[in-house]
Amino acid sequence: MPLNFNLDTIRSTEFGVGRDDEDEGSFSLIPVDGDVQDALREMAAETWDAMSDNEDPEEYQPSEKYASQEYVYTPTESEMVARLRNLHRANNLTLDTTALEEPGDVSCYFARFSDARGRRLTAVRRATQFKGLLKSRNKLIRLIEDTLQIVEDNTFKLDRDFDLLIDSTIIHILRPSGFEFIAKLQEVIREAVPDNIASIQEDMPYVDFASIQEYASGHTRAARLLASIRSLRETHNISQRLLRNACRTYGLEVRVRNGQITIPAGSEMTFLDILDRRMYELELVEGAPEQYKAGSRRRVGTQAR
Repeated sequence: MPLNFNLDTIRSTEFGVGRDDEDEGSFSLIPVDGDVQDALREMAAETWDAMSDNEDPEEYQPSEKYASQEYVYTPTESEMVARLRNLHRANNLTLDTTALEEPGDVSCYFARFSDARGRRLTAVRRATQFKGLLKSRNKLIRLIEDTLQIVEDNTFKLDRDFDLLIDSTIIHILRPSGFEFIAKLQEVIREAVPDNIASIQEDMPYVDFASIQEYASGHTRAARLLASIRSLRETHNISQRLLRNACRTYGLEVRVRNGQITIPAGSEMTFLDILDRRMYELELVEGAPEQYKAGSRRRVGTQAR
């Protein structure tokens, strides 16, 4: 997947931090010198080099379990990433030279680049190592005029690369956990439960989703499954008959009330796993079918009938 930006023709570099000092968090810019700008450009290049090893990344799904470093992507227009999209497109970020006076409030740091064609690239990293030296700053020493001295000031350390890169159309994600933290995805997904239910309900009017909505509003894993089911955009062609058959296959005894399938209490997750294509059955020993739930969903093909 190409990057809609030329890392070899960077014309300007901005640096800033994100803080959790408000409900939505805030982003502000901090002036940096040429050496720091060079380091940020090197970090962006290192990030893209790591991503370039995989030319065909999969789209990020909230219900998936990813490795600590795994290249996936999501569209910049996705409803889940408004916080990152706003950062990337903002033209009036505040210049705040005091932004690092309370390092504990810093949740992430970012760089924004522009290339020779005026395109923008935003690179973001969760602030873990960046703040790591603060805890031990009184033990840091430096050589000044042939004498070792304690470093009294706050000392920050840049990472080797970024967690994600944002261009005009795609958020390229190198570390899914960092992406989820920076985008505040858990909160976003929980808040989106009613909208996700409403969207799925339009495709499946023959299912009563009231109990699912109530359950998912209090359970993050269920909310993640709902977000993935909606993003797959495959609920419009689900057969009611085959859905009921699948439920029976996996021990979910649904009932029909007022023309709608109702989900019994305690079976919400099984039903969502079915909709998210996580339940499967194998029969390798004749007469002994085996049922499993996939921890990670990867489609390997579809057999036509």
